[in-house]
Amino acid sequence: MQKLSVTIITLNEEQNILDALESVKWADEIVVVDSGSTDKTVEICKEYTDKVFYNPWPGYMAQKNLAIDKASHTWILSIDADERVTPLLASEIQEALKEPKADAYAVPRHVFYVDRWIDHSGWYPDYKIRLFRRDKAEWGGGNLHETIVVNGDVKYLKGDLLHYTFRDLAHHVNTLNNFTSVAAREYAETGKRFRLTDMLFRPFFMFFKSYILKQGFRDGLPGVIISVTAGYHVFVKYAKLWELSRTQRRDG
Repeated sequence: MQKLSVTIITLNEEQNILDALESVKWADEIVVVDSGSTDKTVEICKEYTDKVFYNPWPGYMAQKNLAIDKASHTWILSIDADERVTPLLASEIQEALKEPKADAYAVPRHVFYVDRWIDHSGWYPDYKIRLFRRDKAEWGGGNLHETIVVNGDVKYLKGDLLHYTFRDLAHHVNTLNNFTSVAAREYAETGKRFRLTDMLFRPFFMFFKSYILKQGFRDGLPGVIISVTAGYHVFVKYAKLWELSRTQRRDG
């Protein structure tokens, strides 16, 4: 069987990291890159691996690629600290690595939100490429929507990657605030101009897509919350782009 390196990036993840590490302790190697945790994250990680590195935060994409650079083996499984590899997925990965038939594998990510598993709303099955050959793939796509870019064949596995995404609504809103700031800056840096129609109509379409087209109504009240915050995310992103454009015009 091909040997496997699991890569994880961390920052103050003591509430999550133990379960993540437990779910991949069967791997040949675990590599952790921490960006300056002040809690017990690093201490916990060192109980599972001696490959724990510190690197100041350069952005999601760069940090995840650095973790790959620190790995010893050709095959990489990249997970986040708030994710868990299920026994079924672990078994599938081990079977796939006996005789790989692709250069990368996508897995369905199942999200636990508020008080239930989300089965619709565009959140499941949320296929993500997480298992790949390091010589055929790398993280790309920017620092907000980073994704694995593969130069080769991709196949799909069936076992879920569990994602414990937000602790509560406050955590969701705080994350939304951070992500919309990053998105607005990226838009501004790439020359995207603010348009009132984007801020007025795109949020409504996002809500409609999540709640109706992606059947968020089948997820109960959490589906309503997900769909409303998805639209709000889009609204705030464009509002912040408008704010940045005003600042740039004033300072310019």
